[in-house]
Amino acid sequence: MPEIASRNHIEAISRVMKKALKEAKVNLADIDVITPTYGPGLVGALLVGLSYAKALSYACGIPLVGVNHIEGHIAGNYITYPELKPPFLCVMMSGGNTQMIHVKTYTKFEVLGKTRDDAIGEAFDKVARVVGLGYPGGPKIDKLAQKGQANIQLPKTHFNEDTLDFSFSGIKTAVIHLNHKNPEINQADLCASFQKTVTDTLMENVIKAAQKTRLNVIALAGGVSANSYIRSEFLKLEQERI
Repeated sequence: MPEIASRNHIEAISRVMKKALKEAKVNLADIDVITPTYGPGLVGALLVGLSYAKALSYACGIPLVGVNHIEGHIAGNYITYPELKPPFLCVMMSGGNTQMIHVKTYTKFEVLGKTRDDAIGEAFDKVARVVGLGYPGGPKIDKLAQKGQANIQLPKTHFNEDTLDFSFSGIKTAVIHLNHKNPEINQADLCASFQKTVTDTLMENVIKAAQKTRLNVIALAGGVSANSYIRSEFLKLEQERI
């Protein structure tokens, strides 16, 4: 809900900024550059952050440098894995974006495929809401799925053309219909089946992308990459010859 998100950003941004400074044990005088996200994302929320950053930059005389949201997610891997260097494949998966990216250099990227409808995180959130788990859906589906079995057949979207694009609206809709038609359905099994089908869709395109680019280094980015099942399936690729 973009309007609610924007209002909550306005209410929280100053408090969050001050808390971040406190936890980092620094003050504004110690900051060299202010780097707000300028996109992509929800326009209203982006405007709140960008406006706040501009005002802070002007008031404190600190330089302002806009940051691309997706590039920031990718760059997060360099913090966790300092030895990581381009080129590599990065699977970007979050609440608003799902992309397969060829990271050619630290500043040069090629999007090989992207979602044509729902982002993967959006699908997780909508399914979680329908089955009564609430928000945020990703961690809650992940936890409940561990108690179930992926024994429910769910559809995967396949495109006629040669593409690395994704689609998650079909599986989301299928889960919603199943849940409505059969209120007694095992929720843990439903979540496990949804999670597996979504992951299988990701993995199929990752393997295609690796074969196409001949790259054997794959990085994950975005909040959905914290999903334990998705991570375990990607780790299995280390044991396989792509």
